[in-house]
Amino acid sequence: MTARVILQPRRARPFYGRHPWVYAGAIAAVEGTPADGDVVELLSHTGHFVARGLYNSRSKIRVRLYTWDADAELDRAFFRSQLEQAIQLRRLLGLEGPGRACRLVFSEGDGLSGCIVDRYDRWLALQFTSQGLAQRREWIVEALVELLQPAGIYQRTERGIGQLEGLEARDELVWGEAPPSTIEIDEGGVHFLVNLAEGQKTGFYLDQRDNRQAVAPLARGRRVLDAFCYTGGFGLHAARAGAISVIGLDQSEPALQLARDNARINGLDNLTFVKGDVFDELDALASRGERFGMVVLDPPKFARARHAVEEALRGYRRLQTLALRLLEPHGFLVTCCCSGLISMDMLEDLLAQLAAEEKRMVQILQRRGPAPDHPVSVSCLESHYLKCLIAHVR
Repeated sequence: MTARVILQPRRARPFYGRHPWVYAGAIAAVEGTPADGDVVELLSHTGHFVARGLYNSRSKIRVRLYTWDADAELDRAFFRSQLEQAIQLRRLLGLEGPGRACRLVFSEGDGLSGCIVDRYDRWLALQFTSQGLAQRREWIVEALVELLQPAGIYQRTERGIGQLEGLEARDELVWGEAPPSTIEIDEGGVHFLVNLAEGQKTGFYLDQRDNRQAVAPLARGRRVLDAFCYTGGFGLHAARAGAISVIGLDQSEPALQLARDNARINGLDNLTFVKGDVFDELDALASRGERFGMVVLDPPKFARARHAVEEALRGYRRLQTLALRLLEPHGFLVTCCCSGLISMDMLEDLLAQLAAEEKRMVQILQRRGPAPDHPVSVSCLESHYLKCLIAHVR
C-alpha cells in the first residue's frame, strides 16, 4: 500500500495550487514507512487527495510532487511523457539542430523537480538534484535515448547536493559514447568550445544565451570589461558585434584558456583575458583611472541560503560601485544575479542607492531573465532565479 503524507491544518492551499515542494514543517504525520525515493500520496488534514510525489526523509523538501491526478501513477510511462513534453517545447522554440545547445529539461519549470538535461550538439548532460529521480535514472536515460538518439549521456553532479538530498552520485558517462574534451556549439553565429565533463554547471551557462545577444549591439565602438567572464560568453558576442576591445576577468585559468581558444576559433583578436580575483582586478583598474564604455557583471551565486543574503548584497554593492566608477559617461552597465534569494526589486533598490552615492544618472533599459528554454512554472516562481539588468549610465 502506498504510504500517505498528511498535511497540517491550513497548509494544503499551496499544494492544491500545484507547488511541488512539501517541506517538513507542513507535514502533520506520515502513515506507513516509506523509504527514501518511494512514491507517497499527499493528503489534506481532512483526508482529501492532493497530489502524488516522491519522499525523502533526508531532505528539507520532504516530498517533491509530480502529479495532481489521483489516477496517474509515477511509473516509467509517466516520466517518459513528462520528458517528451519538455523536449517538444524546445522544438517549438526552434532550439534544436546540429551544433546547437539548449536546456531540454529544467526541473520544476518542466514538472520534473530535481532533473536537469542539457543538450550540447549530439551529447546530453544529465543532472539530478533529487533522490527520487536519481533512483529512477535508468527510466530517464532510456526515455532520453528513445526520444533523442544522442551520441552519449554524461551525468554531472552539483556541489553539496549529496548532503542536501542524501544523494550519492558522481560525474560519469551513463550511456553511449564519451564526449570529446571539447564540443563546439554555435550560439547566434558565435562559436564556443564546451567542456561537458569538467566545466562549471553542465559545461556552459545556457541561461544567458539571449542576454548575451541582447547586450552585444550596445558594445559596438566601445571598450568592454567582462567581469566573471568564464569562457568568454558576453565578451565574445561584444567583440563580434564591433567592440573596440574586450578585457575578460576570471579566477579560473582552465576557463580562461577555453575563452582564448573561443576567441581564436571565431577569428577575434581584440580580446584579452586576465586571471585574478575579480574584485581586486576591478579595484586596480579603477585606481589606475581606466574607463570603459560597457561593464558586464555576471558573478557566481553569492547567496545559497537565506542567512547569506545580507553578505551577498554587500558583494553586489561593491561590484556595482566599482562598475559605476569604471564606466565613462553614457556607458552601459550589464549586471546579473543568479541568486534566487535576491529579487529584481532588491537589485534595483541597490542600484538606486549607488547611483545617488556615486552621483550618476542610471537609467534601466531592460529587465531580463533566463532564455526561454529555462521556463518558469507559475506554480513555483522560486525557479525564476536569473536576473539581468541593462542600464545606461550618464
